Amino acid sequence: MKDSIFEVSKIQRNLAGQFLDHYSLEQLNTIPDGYRNNLIWNIAHMVVTQQLLVYKFSGLPMQVSDELIERYKKGTEVTAPATADEVAEIKALLVSTIAQTENDYDSGLFVDYVEYPTSTGMVLRNCDDALSFNVFHEGMHIGIMMRLKKLV
Repeated sequence: MKDSIFEVSKIQRNLAGQFLDHYSLEQLNTIPDGYRNNLIWNIAHMVVTQQLLVYKFSGLPMQVSDELIERYKKGTEVTAPATADEVAEIKALLVSTIAQTENDYDSGLFVDYVEYPTSTGMVLRNCDDALSFNVFHEGMHIGIMMRLKKLV
C-alpha cells in the first residue's frame, strides 16, 4: 500500500505544480466570485495540511514555516496576494515535502501518533491513516482547482 500512496501523492503534486507553471501570478491570486480562496491558496493548503497531518500529529518537526502554516491551514482564507517568492517556495515544497516524507517513512521515523478526528468523520490513528487521508484531501483540492482554473 505504501508505494501506491506515495505514487498517487506524487501524481497529485505534479498536477498541482502544473498550475504554477501555466498560470500567471495574477491568475494564481484571483478569487472568483462565489469562492473564498484561489489557486495558490489551495496548493499551499495541500502542502501545509500534509505536514500537519503526517508530521505534527507524529510529534515530529515540520518542513514548512510557521508563517506558511498560519496562512494556509484549515479554516483560513486569503488575506493578501501571494508574492512571486512565496509561489516559488510553495512550488519547491510541493516536491520536497513528499520526497522527504517518503524517505522518513522508509526510515521508520513515524512511530508515535496523536489521534486526530478529521472534519469528514474519519479518525486518524497512525501515520498510515494520515497518508491515506491526505490523498483523499489533496484529491478534493485538485477538484476545486480544476473548477477555479475555468474562472481565472
